[in-house]
Amino acid sequence: MNNRLISVKNLVKYFPIRKGVFRTIAGWVKAVDDISFDIYEGETLGLVGESGCGKSTAALTMFRLEEPTSGEIIYQGENIARISKKKMRDYRKDLQMIFQDPYSSLNPRMKIKNIIAEGLVVHNLLDNKKRMKKVGEVLERVGISANSMDRFPHEFSGGQRQRIGIARALALDPKIIICDEAVSALDVSIRSQIINLFKELQKEFNLTYLFIAHDLSVIKFVSDRVAVMYLGKMVEIAPTKKFFQKTMHPYAQALVSAVPVPNPDYKRHRILLPGDVPSPVDPPKGCHFHPRCPKVMEICSKAEPEFIEIEEGHFVACHLY
Repeated sequence: MNNRLISVKNLVKYFPIRKGVFRTIAGWVKAVDDISFDIYEGETLGLVGESGCGKSTAALTMFRLEEPTSGEIIYQGENIARISKKKMRDYRKDLQMIFQDPYSSLNPRMKIKNIIAEGLVVHNLLDNKKRMKKVGEVLERVGISANSMDRFPHEFSGGQRQRIGIARALALDPKIIICDEAVSALDVSIRSQIINLFKELQKEFNLTYLFIAHDLSVIKFVSDRVAVMYLGKMVEIAPTKKFFQKTMHPYAQALVSAVPVPNPDYKRHRILLPGDVPSPVDPPKGCHFHPRCPKVMEICSKAEPEFIEIEEGHFVACHLY
């Protein structure tokens, strides 16, 4: 395994629910509830789970785009969860993000060259001539002509806009990029092109990705390891091959059973979960998944399972193990 690049320990992010004239706190949305994981240099960690399980909040909190409620985020030997915003700014160029919607993530009033160069300006890197040269280089690298840099976002298609978003992240030579549903808003044909581009860039620039997605078939293709979240909790992490061969957590098993198989004769046993995802305002006691779990035991409603290593590199939070 490569060097550990970033380590998240007991990360918590709660959002207050305010009511009344005086906006007093009436409760908390437990979006991310005590999760721990590592990301290693040069790997892609795929993060999956249902909508509202806390994937994007975990990513935003990891980069301090949302302030953590508690926990540690260790990067280059320093707990960046507790440093000042001014000092955090120095780390920002190493930590970049590509967003889901290529339409709303680019400023419609800015030319492409200014969108991509904005990070270089903020961090006071290069003079203007070298900045424009760098903008042209990264645009060409992601498959867009450097001659297009004077155009505006509305002049590009969705796939091209996402390429511009990738170029913006690349311009600062980052160490780690969070891809937050970066291909889910794209047409299927374009999606495969962008995924292949991500893999090429990873090899070329030794990039590390946290790849958030709903589609497990995408995660299987791009990821070295898979992490599964449910209702603010991490329930399973494993190397991709091991994860799909031997899924352990009942929730992860249900997700894998829903992945389409390109064989009409293959009969897969689909695991259908009863009920809806509980509210993160008032999650169930014990294991958060127990009201919907097909393998529920008495202990599940009383005690929260520990997140433990079952096999080398395979972590699970379940009382079955």
